[in-house]
Amino acid sequence: MARIMIVDDNAFMRSTIKGVLTQAGFDIAAEATDGAEAVSTYATAQPDLVTMDITMPNMDGVEALKELLKADPGAKVVMVSAMGQESLVVEAVTAGAVDFVIKPFEPDRVVDAINKALA
Repeated sequence: MARIMIVDDNAFMRSTIKGVLTQAGFDIAAEATDGAEAVSTYATAQPDLVTMDITMPNMDGVEALKELLKADPGAKVVMVSAMGQESLVVEAVTAGAVDFVIKPFEPDRVVDAINKALA
């Protein structure tokens, strides 16, 4: 089964996403609390896909996405964003994100986005 890295500065959100994904049969390769940690953890965790929050301290999700794609052009990243961040979502998709999920999200929507991205 696919290995997923969850990146979000909110511990509750990481826990929620982890619950949804493990219930759907995915392995959690790693977790990161901000974009900088995501970039440094990615190489060792070697996930099949990353869920990336957009708004985080130190390095936001769009910047982290760009760094991951520089290091691994084949990286698959699904952005997770709060409502009202449409311009950041557009920037992330333009930069190479494969999909996005808006918080608060339906668990099925997260699983569908990941399955579609991995297909």
